[in-house]
Amino acid sequence: MKRVLFFLLAVMLGVLPGIANAWWQNDWSYRKAITIDASPKGANLAESAGRVPLLIRLHSGNFQFDGLADNGADIRFVAADDKTPLNFHVEQYDPVLGVALIWVDVPKMPAGAAESIWMYYGNKKAPDGGKPAETFDPDYTLVYHFNGAAGAPPKDATAYGNHAQNASFRTIEDGIVGKGARFDGTGSLTLPASPSLNVPAGGSFTFSAWVKPSALAPNTLLYGRRDGANALLIGLDNGVPFAEVQGAAGNPAPVRTPAASPVAANQWTYVAVTADGKNLTVYANGKQVSQVAATLPALNGVTTIGADAAGAPAGFAAYAGALDELRLSKIARSPAALAVDVLAQGSESKLVAYGADEKQSGFGFGYFGVIVQSVTVDAWVVITILLGMALVSWIVMWTKARYVGTVDKANQYFVQRFREVAGRHLVGLAHVDEGSAEGRRLYQSSLYRLYKAGVHEIHSRVDGNGRTVITSESIEAIRASMDATLVRENQRLSKSMVLLTIAISGGPFLGLLGTVVGVMITFAAIAAAGDVNVNAIAPGIAAALLATVTGLFVAIPALFGYNYLLIRNKNVTANMQVFVDEFVTRLAEAHRAPDHAVLAD
Repeated sequence: MKRVLFFLLAVMLGVLPGIANAWWQNDWSYRKAITIDASPKGANLAESAGRVPLLIRLHSGNFQFDGLADNGADIRFVAADDKTPLNFHVEQYDPVLGVALIWVDVPKMPAGAAESIWMYYGNKKAPDGGKPAETFDPDYTLVYHFNGAAGAPPKDATAYGNHAQNASFRTIEDGIVGKGARFDGTGSLTLPASPSLNVPAGGSFTFSAWVKPSALAPNTLLYGRRDGANALLIGLDNGVPFAEVQGAAGNPAPVRTPAASPVAANQWTYVAVTADGKNLTVYANGKQVSQVAATLPALNGVTTIGADAAGAPAGFAAYAGALDELRLSKIARSPAALAVDVLAQGSESKLVAYGADEKQSGFGFGYFGVIVQSVTVDAWVVITILLGMALVSWIVMWTKARYVGTVDKANQYFVQRFREVAGRHLVGLAHVDEGSAEGRRLYQSSLYRLYKAGVHEIHSRVDGNGRTVITSESIEAIRASMDATLVRENQRLSKSMVLLTIAISGGPFLGLLGTVVGVMITFAAIAAAGDVNVNAIAPGIAAALLATVTGLFVAIPALFGYNYLLIRNKNVTANMQVFVDEFVTRLAEAHRAPDHAVLAD
């Protein structure tokens, strides 16, 4: 027994997750590991992108929102050292839909390796810790998430506060990152006249945005900046991303990047343009598609998004389509930084992986915690039913094993005592005191109950002289009475065994039902969230499979227990059948003897 207990303890310790090495602050009850995987197995980034605002997508497939404060104000992010807080801000938080979009300021992106950060939560008294102005480095001069109310001009998330002057677009709910903007091909978004947006002659600059054109038309404008004869124009020419400079030093003629492959209509594409003082480079989905030697002229005039400025020379059409996550920088962002934007912000990200949730006590939920937290309500109903079936089956196995063990031992004792008296006095054990130690042992025996039934029939056959008269017909009647008692003993042995058969046959099918329903709900949630990746699918599928595992957990012990009890019951039944034959045969033998009346009395 001690070995069994030690084995079970070892198994339990094996499945428990490891102890956390540290805890940032005791006021936060939970934390979640978030891995930035730049290794070849993940995003495969060979070069560090430096400081990056990283998108964290939380949804019901990778996170449960129960432990958070009502408005998500208790969310905090800490670096891998579990000491350094990271700046962040929440773009969208909806616990009802189970969706949260959070931007985290990662001081240095890893290159060719994986690195983890921590998300802490579970402090209902914590104030809002979001710091939008500090999430983006000072070289970002404008960041529009388009996450405001419908009809409201977009707000700049950087410290410069370059909020838009108008809102000539329609807010959509299905942007690449939360909400987005849809331009109808007639209006434009005007940016403020701000010193932080001015571009010096020969200066550096980066434009980036996610675009989803409704149709591919000639010279549609995404970004326009004019200052007299000087201009920087960025757009799509029949779907081909381009950047054009007018008034560049030493070249009064317009300079446009060479033609490249067009983007697809009605499909999100990340378009970026950088100017580093030497070249003007265009990127599509993080990859360079064209480049031309050119420098920027001084640009201090009006900036428009989605169309050219009013009164500008003809030649550029207004953009028709969706646009999201617009950013401007006063430096030329590196190709690695642009690649990280694509990997992190796209719907299928291999860059960010979500780990297990851990408790403040130091014991993490581990893999089982991820599974349990992802179990849906319908699966919990099935699992609860299965656990009830398991409990009932264990009770049945325990009680039946105790009963058949007690009966078997008592039968062995009765057979020993019967052998001692059968040759001298067939009914010698009939009058044992039930309250004595011997009587208590004998009354637990099914053989003794058969014996008592036979003796009762013998004593019921007394003639007028007080002698017991046994005929051949009486012997058959006694056999019939003992057979009836044997049947009732068999029924007693088989009582509740049907509950084990129900657990064996019904448990796996109930578990399969819970799995199928759970898989359906998981895929429905993934479709609603719009985030199709293994990190979103795996926890839900694993949680759905928990119902099948529970069904097998019910059925397998019940199967072993049922077979064990069935064999034990058969042995007891065989012994009772043999005893009935032996008792009747001995009675018939005693009846044929000259002194059979004495033997029967």
